[in-house]
Amino acid sequence: MRHALIERDTLETQIKVSVNLDGTGKAELKTGVPFLEHMLDQIARHGLIDLDIEANGDTHIDDHHTVEDIGISLGMALKEAVGDKKGIQRYGHAYVPLDEALSRVVIDLSGRPGFVFNADFTKGSIGNFDTELVYEFFQGFVNHAQVTLHIDCLRGHNAHHQAETIFKAFGRALRMALTHDERMAGVLPSTKGAL
Repeated sequence: MRHALIERDTLETQIKVSVNLDGTGKAELKTGVPFLEHMLDQIARHGLIDLDIEANGDTHIDDHHTVEDIGISLGMALKEAVGDKKGIQRYGHAYVPLDEALSRVVIDLSGRPGFVFNADFTKGSIGNFDTELVYEFFQGFVNHAQVTLHIDCLRGHNAHHQAETIFKAFGRALRMALTHDERMAGVLPSTKGAL
């Protein structure tokens, strides 16, 4: 089983993340940021990853540090849990619609951080959640998971739908990339011999 537990403490946040990459999609979330919890639940459910995340952050200022640091901690946990990457698909992609909204996410568990994000949210906030924080979450994740990630929200006029399609597509793309390929058993999916 591919598990990891990360604890990250700073002056701004205290975060504990537990992941099981071979889970059933269960999530236990206590972050103080309700909309982010809704989005993390999408990653767990559609990625078939068990997530247990607890965060205490300076949300009395705003949600920025908490959201970014959860992304960082989740990236660290993924990097540790995925192990040597032998036998995995490595690449994953997904298109996910939600009513009028449609997003595409493509991921490469490359060992190199690279991030391209194209999402023109129709509103600056979803309830109390600043839509700019979607970018910050994934940037933190990419830098610490050391993956290449392309996110494109292709259309949508409801910002909640736009964000949800991004997180669902991310979960499904990640699930594909993490899946073991029987034909690649014990083999690193790279001609360089290193990821």
